[in-house]
Amino acid sequence: MTDVEAALADAYRRSWAMVLAATVRVARSLDLAEECVQDAYASAMTAWDKSGVPDNPAAWLTTAAKRRAIDAIRRDVALRSRLPLLVVDDEEPAGLADEEKDMEKLSEVVPDERLRLIFVCCHPALAQEAQAALTLRLVCGLPVPDIARAFLVTEPTMAARLTRAKKKIATARIPYRVPRPADLPERLRAVLAVIHLLFTAGHTAPSGAALVRGDLVDRAMHLARMLSSLLPDDTEARGLLALLLVTDARRATRVDASGHLLRLQDQDRSQWDRAALAEADAMIVSCLRAAPPGRYVLQAAIASLYAEAPAYDQTDWPQLVVLYDRLLSVWPSPVVALNRAVPLAMAEGPEAALAEVESLEGDERLAGYQYLPAIKADLLSRLGRTAEAAAAYRQAFDLAANEAERAFLAGQLASWTGVS
Repeated sequence: MTDVEAALADAYRRSWAMVLAATVRVARSLDLAEECVQDAYASAMTAWDKSGVPDNPAAWLTTAAKRRAIDAIRRDVALRSRLPLLVVDDEEPAGLADEEKDMEKLSEVVPDERLRLIFVCCHPALAQEAQAALTLRLVCGLPVPDIARAFLVTEPTMAARLTRAKKKIATARIPYRVPRPADLPERLRAVLAVIHLLFTAGHTAPSGAALVRGDLVDRAMHLARMLSSLLPDDTEARGLLALLLVTDARRATRVDASGHLLRLQDQDRSQWDRAALAEADAMIVSCLRAAPPGRYVLQAAIASLYAEAPAYDQTDWPQLVVLYDRLLSVWPSPVVALNRAVPLAMAEGPEAALAEVESLEGDERLAGYQYLPAIKADLLSRLGRTAEAAAAYRQAFDLAANEAERAFLAGQLASWTGVS
C-alpha cells in the first residue's frame, strides 16, 4: 500500500462521518452529499499523488466535497431557470429559510455535526431498523456486510433493505431536514440504537484482523457522552453511556500480547479501567432510583455485575439470571435469551442452559449468528460430549469473520479434535 493509499484509508476510517455531516449541510440531501463525498475521496487519490498528502486530510476532503455540492446545486438552479415548469412556487425560499433556522436551532441544542446528522437520518417515517441501517452506512461509513452482521441478516437482505429505504425517501419525498428541537424526543430511541450498534461494531469488529476497531468505539463513546449531557434527565441515554463505559473498561485485556482473544475468565481484572467502572456504577444506581429501568439501564446493570466480581467464579450468577429475565421482559430479543444461557449454566448447570440454547436454534433471527453454536459448543464440552462440541465449534468457526475470533475458535476446535 502506498503512502497516499494508506492516508486515504485512514481518512475514510476516521473522517468519513465528519466530512459527510459537513457536506450535507450544504447539499441538503443525503444522496447528493454521499455522492459528493465519494467523488472527493476518489479525486484525492490523483491530487495527493501529485501534490502530496495534505497536513489536514479531513479538511481537504470536506472542502472538495462541499465544492462539488455547491456546483451541483448551481447546475440545478440553472436547470430550473431554463425549465419554468420545474420551478417551485414562491413559497420555497421561505421554506428553505425556515429549514436554515431549524438547523441553527439544532446546532445550539446538538453541537456535534455527526450527532446532528444521526438525528436527521432517524426519520420517523422510516422503520427503525431502516433508520439505523441507513445511519450506519451513510453517517458511520460501515460496509454493508458489517451492517448485515449487526442486524443478523444476510448481506443481500441488508443491501435490499437499504435500497428500499432510499426508494421510500425518494418516492414519498421524505425531506431530510434537520428536526426541530421539539421533535428530538421521538427520534431518541432510534439514535440510542444507532450509537449502541456503532459501539458494538467497534467492540468486536464484524470482520478484519483486529478484534477491536478503536475508532468506532471512541466515536460511539463520544456520541453517547454528548447525548447524555444534552439529556441529563433521560435514564436510557445515561444507561447507554454507562453500558458503553463498563464494556469498554476491559478493552486493554481482551487480547493478549500476541493479539489472541482472551475469555472473560482469563482476563486480568487488575488492568480494567476502574475510573470508568466507578463512573458507570454511579450512573446505574441513579438511573435505577429515578425510574423503572429500560433496556440500556438493565444491560448496563448486567455488565456491571460481571465487572464488580473479584473473580469470574465469584460472580453473582443467580442475580444475573434475574436481571436477564427482567431485560427479556422489556426487550424480548433472542440474543438476550441466548446470553442468558451463560449465567444460567453457572447457576443451574450446563444441562439447563443447553436446553435453552437448543430451543433457540429454531429461531430464524439467529440463523448465521456465530455465538449460538459457540455457546452451545462450550456447554457441550462441559458435559463431556466431545464429538458434538467439536461439530458446534466448527459451525461457529465457519460463521465467524473476525480473524481474532476465528483464531480462538480454531484453538478450541483443535483441542477437541486434536487437529490444528
